[in-house]
Amino acid sequence: MHSRLPNTPIYLVGDSFGACLALAVASHHPDVDLVLILCTLSGVLSRHAILCTFSGRNPLLPSLNEGERLHKVLPKCEIRKFNDNGHSLLLEDGIDLAYILKGASYYRRGRNFDYVTDYLPPTPSEFKRAAKSLWEIFRELRSISHYFRELYHLITNQNSVSNELIVGLEGIPSEGPVLFVGYQSLLGFEVGPLVLRILSEKNILVCGIAHPMLFFGEGEGLLPDVSTFDLLRSIGAVPGEEYQLFWPERSEFVRMAARFGAKIVPFGVVGEGDIAKVVVDYNDLQRIPYFKEKMEELTSEAVKLKTDSSGEVANQQAHFPGILPQVPGRLYYLFGKPIETKEREHELKDRQKAQEVYMEVKSEVEKCLAYLLEKRETDPYRTIMSRLLYLSIHGLSSEIPTFEL
Repeated sequence: MHSRLPNTPIYLVGDSFGACLALAVASHHPDVDLVLILCTLSGVLSRHAILCTFSGRNPLLPSLNEGERLHKVLPKCEIRKFNDNGHSLLLEDGIDLAYILKGASYYRRGRNFDYVTDYLPPTPSEFKRAAKSLWEIFRELRSISHYFRELYHLITNQNSVSNELIVGLEGIPSEGPVLFVGYQSLLGFEVGPLVLRILSEKNILVCGIAHPMLFFGEGEGLLPDVSTFDLLRSIGAVPGEEYQLFWPERSEFVRMAARFGAKIVPFGVVGEGDIAKVVVDYNDLQRIPYFKEKMEELTSEAVKLKTDSSGEVANQQAHFPGILPQVPGRLYYLFGKPIETKEREHELKDRQKAQEVYMEVKSEVEKCLAYLLEKRETDPYRTIMSRLLYLSIHGLSSEIPTFEL
């Protein structure tokens, strides 16, 4: 296989003695790019990146303690805990080795891992798993069934030919590349429903640019273990005040879009304030010595970004606000008219020209937010009770209307 595909890694999966055999094969072929997946083995492989999976209910071996020990001893060791599984981890229901490797960013096609070129779209089962996990999150906030679908019912966008508003996703470009630029709401509540809706209706996977703390971290301090974010990585993630936008001074994303000939689609979303309310914000936490100390400790662990920036964008104090779940309202999305950058790469290398496009995108996002904030006040089905009443009359499969466009 190596002679046929010399630049492609070869995966060897071994259990118990098979794991020792796989190590022997690897030691006799040092020039071959081998990825070893070994079970029931605790050898020290300090020079290599290692993904250690272990179960929490192993009656035969102290897997939990051994996994924690290896994580501390081996400098390049990541761990994935399966607290409810037993000794034969890979043979149990619900354990998908391919999903684990993809979520941990251990699947690669070449010698070095690349978050873009090595990404594999989620399979139907992985898509259902992501949708189920998102459903569980919202169900904990709401405890009301049949509501999740209607939480993000309204998605409107502008027709690319006329300026007429249409309901649905027809106006979103079907041919890529496309760069969505919008407003990051409270805790990113709007991202999951949006990604799943576009994937289910248009078979297009939107990959979000996520904070590097989702990809790197030891998991020993205040930061959550990186395995917490495996789900986000598997569906395409790559490395404030209410409805106030903080924009960087430089127009980096415009030049990036022009380099790849991507259409820029500005969008706005409102409604996360109807799902949860911030009762303790950053300034409140700073006034409490205990939380201030914890914030500084958390910030020291997090990956530093934009160290040469200034203003609100450069404020990297990591913290988690105190939120109070609300009787859930509705999320409203509005997509602006796509902005073409194809065949404009040379033009947009000029910083002044790129800044003009940047300001156009910024203006469009602000217009989308202003429009939605005004129009949602006229939505007769904004409250959950009105929507539940509508469903009880017209049936659970009916589509709940919204304000007039």
